[in-house]
Amino acid sequence: MARLLQATPKFHLSEWDIASKLQCASTESQKSRSECVIAESQRLLDEIEKTTQKTQSDVNKKIEQRQEEIKFWKQELDNKLEQIALETEVLLTFKTRLEKSLESCKEPLVIAQKCLLNRQGRAGIDLVHDEVEQELVKEAEVIQGVTALLGRTLEQTNEQIRLNRSAKYNLEKDLKDKFTALMIDHYCASLTNNTPDIRYADHAVKIEGNFVSPEDWIDFSNINVEKADKQRNNSLALRALIDGILSQTANDMRKQYEMVNVALSNRVKEVKDAKHKLETLLAVVMDETASQEKNIAALKKAIADKEGPVKMAQTRLEARNHRPNVELCYDTVQYGLRSEVQELTKNTQRQLKDTLAQAEAALKGLSRRQLSLEEEIQVKENTLYIDEVLCMQMRESVYINNF
Repeated sequence: MARLLQATPKFHLSEWDIASKLQCASTESQKSRSECVIAESQRLLDEIEKTTQKTQSDVNKKIEQRQEEIKFWKQELDNKLEQIALETEVLLTFKTRLEKSLESCKEPLVIAQKCLLNRQGRAGIDLVHDEVEQELVKEAEVIQGVTALLGRTLEQTNEQIRLNRSAKYNLEKDLKDKFTALMIDHYCASLTNNTPDIRYADHAVKIEGNFVSPEDWIDFSNINVEKADKQRNNSLALRALIDGILSQTANDMRKQYEMVNVALSNRVKEVKDAKHKLETLLAVVMDETASQEKNIAALKKAIADKEGPVKMAQTRLEARNHRPNVELCYDTVQYGLRSEVQELTKNTQRQLKDTLAQAEAALKGLSRRQLSLEEEIQVKENTLYIDEVLCMQMRESVYINNF
């Protein structure tokens, strides 16, 4: 109880002064520290604001630079795309020319083969391996060679068109991606700190594995451009080759076509000349036959005309052989009659009949010669029909174009 009633200890006045000074000093110190923090904060705010503005300005410039870079490559790709697209269209026209040229080879080949087949219908000695047949065989070989060459060139053209379209597809895909990237960067460039739809996206800071380096980015487009240039140059070279092939093949076919026509014309002239000679010979034979027939008729008449004198002379001899006894004298009359009979018999039996036999044999020979000539003329007429009517008229429909 006594302890409870004890008075609370009191501080000395000096202690009170010290405590008061300490409070003032502590307050001043805290105030000073606070002012330092405020000053540092203001400096930091200013510095961060400047850094932020500088960073944003740098990023904005980089976005602008990136946009310009994308625009540059986009323009390059656009140019190459336009070039390869135009080149592909032109190459397609060359493909059409090749197809038309290839199609146009069918009729001349069929006609050449038909001519060869028709000429197998020549008869006899005219079935000869002449210059016309040689040129027709060569023409068929030339056309077949041209067809094979055009076919290979068409395959090469189709492959080049495929490569052109592949390069075009790569350019279009690259352009599409660059257009998308340009739109995204354009959107990014349009953003400000006060844009309503800006938001936090912490995950966007992470670098994913599908990012590429700027060098790879440039290389990718550069490779597409180089591929397009390469295919375009290949296409240009192929078009020059196609031009040369179309011109050369048309010239080769036209030249061989003319060679066949010249050979046919010459052969027709030769056959006509031969036919004319045969017809001349036939006319000679027929004239000779007519003369021989007249000669035979004259010989037969002469033989018939001599029958009366022979009969009369032989009758006289027969009658005088019946003279009696000594009257059977070999007198001048008897001698004359025997001479007459012998002369008439010799002239009639030997000379006239032998001559008649020779004349008839000659007539048979002339008949055989006439038949042979007529058959040979028919052979020539058949040959002329095949060469002049069938082949030459059929070949008139052939026209070799320069496609």
